[in-house]
Amino acid sequence: MKGTRNVVLLSIAALVLILFVWGCNGCNSIKAADQNVKKKWSDVETNYQRRTDLYSSVIKTVEASANFEKSTLTQVVEARAKATSINVDINDPKTLEAFQQAQGNLQSSFSRLIASFEAYPDLKTTKSFQDFQTQIEGTENRINVARQDFNKSVENYNLKIVKFPTSVLAGMIGAKEKPYYKSDPGSEKNPDIKFDIK
Repeated sequence: MKGTRNVVLLSIAALVLILFVWGCNGCNSIKAADQNVKKKWSDVETNYQRRTDLYSSVIKTVEASANFEKSTLTQVVEARAKATSINVDINDPKTLEAFQQAQGNLQSSFSRLIASFEAYPDLKTTKSFQDFQTQIEGTENRINVARQDFNKSVENYNLKIVKFPTSVLAGMIGAKEKPYYKSDPGSEKNPDIKFDIK
């Protein structure tokens, strides 16, 4: 009887130990996936910052031209300010949507600015504008890759917390699904930025 009780106690202790180790591994796996999502989002922000910096260099060039249409430039400056002022919580779909909308508005207003360069041929020949032309395409590609990487990390995280048995752990530690970076309406079309330099 004593031997049976010892076997039962050892079995229970072994089961508790197995569950503890499994729980620790599962929690660590969820936390690692969460950190990866944060890192990938940081990469997205870094690439958007690169684009904003490029836009800023062209804006400075335009501001130096006293004859340029100030209303178009003002719209770009305001859109840039709004786009850089939004703090994103990657767990909150609303802040992610606000960020996407602000970035879309910035790109749209900047496209209008570029289109208005037709009337100002001297601006198109400045070094700053030529540098911008060279770098913007690569930056847009980087942004696209960073968003894809972010979505992949969100997918990995979300799968971890919805699949059984880690979904049990996710519920215990309060882990919730994260939103994906969605494409903007009409984003299936290429941005309308034309460089018709002669």
